[in-house]
Amino acid sequence: MANITLAIPDELHEKMKQFSEMRWSEVARKAIQQRVEDLETLNAIAAKSKLTKKNVLALSKKINKGAAAKFFS
Repeated sequence: MANITLAIPDELHEKMKQFSEMRWSEVARKAIQQRVEDLETLNAIAAKSKLTKKNVLALSKKINKGAAAKFFS
């Protein structure tokens, strides 16, 4: 099994110490595993998509414009 080093803010580390019974490496491992599975699912969906990059960018602009109008007006 590979090892990684993870840097976290001191404030978060202090809060984590309050829950010393937690296996924080297991929490991180599960979170990473879930994110990888999510990305694999998104890649599988995208692979079947007929949208072009141009279509995606145009759709993204419309979504961003709509969200900006909703949340910042």
